Parts: sequence; C-alpha cells; structure tokens
Amino acid sequence: MNDPFNHRQPRRWLKCTMEIDEELADLAAAYVAEVTGKGVEQSMAPPGSASPVTTITGYLDRDEQTPVVQEKIRDFLTRLAGPEPLLHFAEIVEEDWGLNWKKHFKPMRLGRRIIVKPTWEACQAGQDEIVIEIDPGLAFGTGLHASTRLALQLIEAAFTGCKTPRSVLDVGTGTGILGIAAALFGAPKVVGLDNDPDAVVCAAANVAQNRVSQTMSVSGAALSDQRSPFDLVVANITSDVLTGLAPQLVSLVAPAGRLILAGILAGDQGQGIVRTFTGLGLTLLASPLDGEWQAFLFAA
Repeated sequence: MNDPFNHRQPRRWLKCTMEIDEELADLAAAYVAEVTGKGVEQSMAPPGSASPVTTITGYLDRDEQTPVVQEKIRDFLTRLAGPEPLLHFAEIVEEDWGLNWKKHFKPMRLGRRIIVKPTWEACQAGQDEIVIEIDPGLAFGTGLHASTRLALQLIEAAFTGCKTPRSVLDVGTGTGILGIAAALFGAPKVVGLDNDPDAVVCAAANVAQNRVSQTMSVSGAALSDQRSPFDLVVANITSDVLTGLAPQLVSLVAPAGRLILAGILAGDQGQGIVRTFTGLGLTLLASPLDGEWQAFLFAA
C-alpha cells in the first residue's frame, strides 16, 4: 500500500476545546471562528443536565502566529467567563483518511465491463473487462461513492459503439479513476486536472500503476489553460462548482462531443444543472440516478 505522505509531511493543527455556559457559547464560538479563520463545532449538554455547558471545538493552524492566537483565545475567554475557564489545546496530526475503510475496499464491478480494485487486492479480469487499480491516498474517487459509479458507467457507454472519444479531459481528477478508465477503454489522449496538489500526486501514481502514462497526463494546471477542445469532458465535482465552471466546460467540448457531469444531488441541484448547460447550447442525452445522486450526459 502506498504511503500518501511520501511527497510531503503530514499537516499539523492545534485543536482548541473549551467548556462554557450555554448562554455565552455563541459569543465564544463566534470569536474562535474569527481568530482562527475556520469553522467551529458546538456540542450542547443533554437536556436536564445538572451543568448546562456547551463544548466548543476549533482548530488553529500550526505556524508562527499560533501562540498569539492561543493567547487571544485565553484572554477573551477569561474576560467573558471568568478567571478559570475550562480550556484545552492538543496537537492533531493529519492521518491517511482511508486507513479505517481500506480494509473494506474490495474489488467490485461497476457497469458491464469495469472492475475497480485496490492496489493491494488481487483480481483476474474476464474477457472484455478492464481492471482499474486504485490507491486513494488523500484524494477522492474509488468507485465506492455513487457519483463516481455513475460517471464510470457513462464513460463506459461513451466507449461502446463505432465512434469512441479520441481525446478526454477529466476535470477534478482526484485519484484519476475516471481518466484512467477512459485510457484503458482506448482513448489515445487523456488529460487529468486537479487544483489539489495531493490529488495530483495520487492520480499520477495511479496512472503509473495502471500503465497508462503514455496516454494520460496529470497536472495542477488551470482549466483556462486548456485550448484544444476534447471529444469527451468529464467532471465529477459538486453542483456549485460545475455551475461556476459551466462556460469553460462547454467551450472545451468539441463539436459533436460529449460532456459527463457527476457529483450532483437529484432534485433542485439536478434541475439547476440541466437549465445551466442546456442554456449554453448542449442537449441532454441521459440522467441516470443512484440513490440520491444523479449524473448527466450532454451532447454538443
């Protein structure tokens, strides 16, 4: 199994925990959020508790300003709640988010021809099947999530028929799983983009693991840097990001090309995606569902 931190040191934070009277909790939480620049968590005492206190949890970056921020929180809390507030700081070290579930990540069939398996599990492909080997590291995309499954199934459909995509753009590539699928299906050119440096490292490793490095490139380049249109553009992100990127995504779909979008909740999000992309001149071809998630296939 690959070490997800072999390209950098794990990040560190300082966890700040305080217990304060529930009447003062909102003020304290707002102050911690302001000085840390991060969200906070408030946990109220159960109804009927003898001591009605709220636990507030926040996180501080570990840098030269950390002692200053700690002292600000101590001073504010003392002025707000008295001389001896219950306040605790503890260092938190980033961990491989996948460790707890990797033992449950087994080879699985997604679609008619696609099998996804972790790099540490053995699997024999049948006739006409492709096997995608994935080590998620710190990135998203294993096939366990419905949005990834839907996108993979639409990619498989795009490569079924007489005219298959010759060039593919995978936006927000994550582990690289969607672009790797396109490369294994026979696309001669696949470009994977992600603005997360961890994802770029992870996807590049998975590209090499699947022996498609001659076909698929991965980088942190901006979407706006792409000039040539692609026969197939795939983006499995979130609805709001897809909507914001809509004009750029549409401009990168070649004439008679296809656009696959995933990461969208059925209902209002899905309806908004259809309005946005048909409003930019695309035609909706398919919109499969998997539970509460929906994906879309558009044609230019």
